[in-house]
Amino acid sequence: MIFRRILVANRGEIAVRIIRTCERLGIETILAASEADLHSMAARMADSVICIGPASSAVSYLSVDPVVAAALAAKVDAIHPGYGFLSENPRLAAACESAGIVFIGPTVRQLEAVGDKLNARAHAIAAGLPVFPGGEVRTFDEAYQLAAQIGMPVLIKSVGGGGGRGMKLVHDSSKLASALELAMSEAQATFGDPRVYLERFAAGSRHIEVQVLGDGENVIHLGTRDCSVQRRYQKLVEEAPAPSISDRLREILHRSAVAFAKHLRYRGLGTVEFLVDGDREAFYFLEMNARIQVEHPVTEAICGLDLVEEQICIAQQARLRWKQNDIAFNGHALECRINAEDWAHDFRPSPGTISRAAFPVGPGTRVDTHIQPDAAVPAFYDSLLAKLIIHGENRAAALHELRRALVSCEIGGITTNLPMYTALLANDEYSGSPVDTAFLQRFLEHRATHAA
Repeated sequence: MIFRRILVANRGEIAVRIIRTCERLGIETILAASEADLHSMAARMADSVICIGPASSAVSYLSVDPVVAAALAAKVDAIHPGYGFLSENPRLAAACESAGIVFIGPTVRQLEAVGDKLNARAHAIAAGLPVFPGGEVRTFDEAYQLAAQIGMPVLIKSVGGGGGRGMKLVHDSSKLASALELAMSEAQATFGDPRVYLERFAAGSRHIEVQVLGDGENVIHLGTRDCSVQRRYQKLVEEAPAPSISDRLREILHRSAVAFAKHLRYRGLGTVEFLVDGDREAFYFLEMNARIQVEHPVTEAICGLDLVEEQICIAQQARLRWKQNDIAFNGHALECRINAEDWAHDFRPSPGTISRAAFPVGPGTRVDTHIQPDAAVPAFYDSLLAKLIIHGENRAAALHELRRALVSCEIGGITTNLPMYTALLANDEYSGSPVDTAFLQRFLEHRATHAA
């Protein structure tokens, strides 16, 4: 089938991003928006807007019933969920199926397979991928026994979600019980599922992921990304391809990600994430994100594809348009997430009204954003304002251009983390070689010590 009308069930920059691709493809867009977003950039760009509830995401963007009701009222062919919110919720996928609406994403079974992290671990093992030693724990006694077996430190993870929620790093077994209790509480509050599991923690690892695209039968990869610059498991800088890993290891990561997706008979766009020790050429499966990622533009930059278009084409035609040999990689790309937060004061949120917004333009420069002068930055949602993406012939060239581009970014009226990126790119450790997931914390602690 060919889509004539799509409901965009999201907000912010990803809603704008989806609408732009739909416009280019000649597809009408209906935006499902909360009361707080009825005058947003995405609302003005869409062909029409349907209010799905109050500002609180719990009764708007995270609620299946009003989203499906909006889709039925607008008589759309499909729903694009973007990322976050309901994008990986099997209830939305199932409701779409029942309503005769195409869900632009994986199947219900695939969402259930990777949404439950213990299920995902089991599938990874079945597909031949290495995983960290660990398992589910239901009681303090089970946690102590497993921690003793796999060794400290351990990472507590929530079974039902991601994004760092319900995740606790424990170095000392005497603090395991309190951390476990807190992790379970957070998991219940965030995901409605208190289950957690333990994994052995590996310090000094890099977070490297592989973008995959499948149609249920065939799977291709679109290369690697390095997402090691992160705070509290939230990514801040991403780059593609992942730098400074051997050709051998890169190829193994590609093959492993494809094998995992083929095992699931995966349909749509997805990301298989790994922790990698490049020195030992060792890697471990972390999870699969069954949706488009925030960091997808760096992959688009190096492979020349529009990943939203690829999602739509697979949903329409149920087959891949490309073979692996069709994919060619060119240059290096970096992305900075510009957030409404004060990095100098423990990343305190900074909602408000934008008084000025200016971004760089030029070859190899891309900005994905939903802000403009007089735009409101509500306190209800994620703080992401914009993504600055730079594409260069190699990593050094991309870093050079990113430094120049940051100077041209101006956002007034609120506090942003833009100054952090200027400081980060002046850091020799980051610029000189790839860093591990603990780098940003070291960087912040070093600056705090010298500022005191």
